Amino acid sequence: MEWRLELVQVPVSDVDRAKAFYTDKAGFNADHDHQVSDEMRFVQLTPPGSPTSIAIGTGITDMAPGSLQGLQMVVADIDVSVGAGFRAKTVKEPRSTMTMVPVRYEVS
Repeated sequence: MEWRLELVQVPVSDVDRAKAFYTDKAGFNADHDHQVSDEMRFVQLTPPGSPTSIAIGTGITDMAPGSLQGLQMVVADIDVSVGAGFRAKTVKEPRSTMTMVPVRYEVS
C-alpha cells in the first residue's frame, strides 16, 4: 500500500501577504485560489518540483497563525536556490513569525 502526504495546512493571519511571500519570494506555484464562501478561502501553493503542497486561507483550519512548526524544505543544491533569490527570510505577522532558512545537507 502506498501512502503519500500531499497537502499541509499552514495557518497564516494575512492570506494575501503569505501568498505573495510564497509565490514572489520563495518561488512556489499558485495552484488554486478559491473564495468558497464569505467565511472560507482556499489557496494551494506548491514548491517547484514538489509533490506536496501547502494550503493557506481562511476558515480551513483551527490552528493559530504561526503555530505550525517543524516543516523542512529540501533542495538539491542550496547554492542554486540561494542564487535564485531564496535566502533566509522572516515574515513577521501579527501574532506569529515564520522563518525560512536554507540549510546545507552533505549527501555522500
